Amino acid sequence: MKAAVHKKGTLSLSDLMENTRRKSDFCKIGAIATFIGVVRGETKNGRTVRELELEAYKEKADEVLQTICRELQTKEGIVDVQIHHFVGKFHMGEDLVYVLVAGGHRSNVFPVLEEAVERYKKEAPIFKRETITGKKGVPKSYWIGERKKE
Repeated sequence: MKAAVHKKGTLSLSDLMENTRRKSDFCKIGAIATFIGVVRGETKNGRTVRELELEAYKEKADEVLQTICRELQTKEGIVDVQIHHFVGKFHMGEDLVYVLVAGGHRSNVFPVLEEAVERYKKEAPIFKRETITGKKGVPKSYWIGERKKE
């Protein structure tokens, strides 16, 4: 499986590495780069993040993530691209997304890794609801992108 949305806790970074190691053309790989997105403990404004809830339009998100992987895998020197995003309720430090790019050389994989991250963030229909500690210590929830200035 190259890309998909998964329930929290159903896939590990080791699973991704094993997927790559089992590829028939693993012998062409000289570099593997990964990105692990985790929950930050505070907002840009310094508010404490109590919880982050992620939802996705799964069928469309899976399709978008698979398209991104398929397109990026055609780049020179790239052997494997995987994007796996999690949904559910998360707390500070928990893993949200794994992106893996494998290729012949590090010069091949780093730019593709960055492009994969930027693309999934812009293109995949994955939605975040953040719960923070408000000014008066009262929990406050909002969908990312809809937050009003505090």
